[in-house]
Amino acid sequence: MGEIFALACALVWAFAVVFFRRSGETMPPLALNLFRVGFSSALFLITLAIGGQSLLHRAPLHDYLMLIASGVIAIALSDTLFHAALNRVGAGINAVVDTLYSPFTALGAFAFLGERLDLWQIGGMLLVISSVVVVTSMEPPAGTSRRTLISGILLGVASMASLAVGIVMAKPVLANADVVWATTVRQLGALAVLLPAAFVFPGRPERLRALKPGPGWKHAIPGTVFGSYLALMLWIAGMKYTAVGKAAILNQTSTIYVLVLASLLLGEKFTRRTALAAALAVGGVVLVLRPWGGVS
Repeated sequence: MGEIFALACALVWAFAVVFFRRSGETMPPLALNLFRVGFSSALFLITLAIGGQSLLHRAPLHDYLMLIASGVIAIALSDTLFHAALNRVGAGINAVVDTLYSPFTALGAFAFLGERLDLWQIGGMLLVISSVVVVTSMEPPAGTSRRTLISGILLGVASMASLAVGIVMAKPVLANADVVWATTVRQLGALAVLLPAAFVFPGRPERLRALKPGPGWKHAIPGTVFGSYLALMLWIAGMKYTAVGKAAILNQTSTIYVLVLASLLLGEKFTRRTALAAALAVGGVVLVLRPWGGVS
């Protein structure tokens, strides 16, 4: 069953990306991320209540602080950068850039948690990096300049780097905590930063207009339910019921799903160069995660 959950997670996330791409046409990145985090926080609080759990666990203050800091970096910052990148380069190119998450996480675990890197992982990282190099040389999407393409890719790289930092920070806590509770704390930590940021940073009038019920909500609501709630619940189930390494690789098939859906539903071009970049990226992720190397 774990394999089915992991594959379902990848497919659900791919549909979420399509919805986020559409909602990004009318909602600025910070507004969309605030909407996502606020809505999904409410869903997770309801889930905790249904499960008979309390938000206030008997956990050390250090655990709360690490989870909150992880939420600020990996959700408030990373997802805002993700939406900014998605708006600039489209779903397909962004899906390839997102595969940097695996090598960035492996590097972070090596640097801060003392986990080892072997030659397979280093080779996989080089493949993923080469896939990003390939997409930088692709033709920009219609109506997008090369400068915008490069800036979007750099924003995507920054998004994955901050996501990896946030996950590595939280990993020691997540290893022994209830995942739904920990996720809720991280979401609320992100919300505590995004809410004042929406009022402080330039562009407040446009941001506040986007947060009112309007056309953007038509895609933002299903995108949030799919991407910030269902995909995460399926991810948790996949990790629980099958080997972590196997589940992680099946999750990464989202890259292929996003490329296909971007072509079918968003009208993005699927070229030979796109296929090459995707193949390099997924192959690199497989090497980094090493399903044959005893990952469990």
